[in-house]
Amino acid sequence: MTQEGFKSIFDAHFDSVRNYVYYRSGDTELSTDIAQETFMKVWEKQLHIGSDHIAALLYKIAGDLFVSNYRKQKVALNFKLNVKPEVTGGISPEDQMRFEELKGRYNKALKELPEKQRIVFLMSRVDGLKYHEIAEKLGLSVKAVEKRMKNALAFLKKVLVD
Repeated sequence: MTQEGFKSIFDAHFDSVRNYVYYRSGDTELSTDIAQETFMKVWEKQLHIGSDHIAALLYKIAGDLFVSNYRKQKVALNFKLNVKPEVTGGISPEDQMRFEELKGRYNKALKELPEKQRIVFLMSRVDGLKYHEIAEKLGLSVKAVEKRMKNALAFLKKVLVD
């Protein structure tokens, strides 16, 4: 693999690999470290792979590194989403209190959501990816992504509406 070829792969996939690990860990620094280590492994091994399989390989390596890191350090998953209302003013203290309560319930519900469903949900809602894009990145069928999303939405509706 040439240096230019590696650089183009790095530029094309680094952010998505880092986001993938972030969704699993909730830790920005850890996700950046694992994404960098993923690309270091590809460079060190001088892997020659077809361009249609590189994304799946990168996600596989990153996922394995995350699991290895998780087992070594026994780090609890901790998602912290900072949702800030885009209101310029005129929000009442009651509305602010309800918003903070809902935000807390949402964050708690995300933590309780099974990992596979959480990853699909966040890739769809945060990154704005379409189901076929998520399926391609995770190496799943579109039907599997649809099912995980359906289950995630049902779970969140049950927790947040009740």
